[in-house]
Amino acid sequence: MPPFDVDTRSPTPIYAQLDRAIRASIATGALQPGMQLPTVRQLAVDLSVNANTVARVYAQLERDGILETRRGVGTFVREVPTPQAARAHRERDLRELIRRFVGDAAVLGFTLPELVEKLRNEEKK
Repeated sequence: MPPFDVDTRSPTPIYAQLDRAIRASIATGALQPGMQLPTVRQLAVDLSVNANTVARVYAQLERDGILETRRGVGTFVREVPTPQAARAHRERDLRELIRRFVGDAAVLGFTLPELVEKLRNEEKK
């Protein structure tokens, strides 16, 4: 089982860090389809985080079609990701990219309308 690291000092919420870590482990093959994940309680203890946080991440990944829970057995990496799972992953990554981009640009003094204009100009090149 690949270790999932979370940094409690990071400004990124713990649930987002854990979500990203699980998705990355699946994308890199560290977690293979059909592999069982630790229980909510066990992962919460291992990471020293609230069990509700882990449960929230597992539930979201299940809604996205990435994980599946088998009652009384455990939580597993879904054998075949659904098309919805792939789309949800891409959309989530894009939202995060946009948040970082807008935030970094704001630090540099750019407004959202200025960013939109720059993006449109960049698209024309």
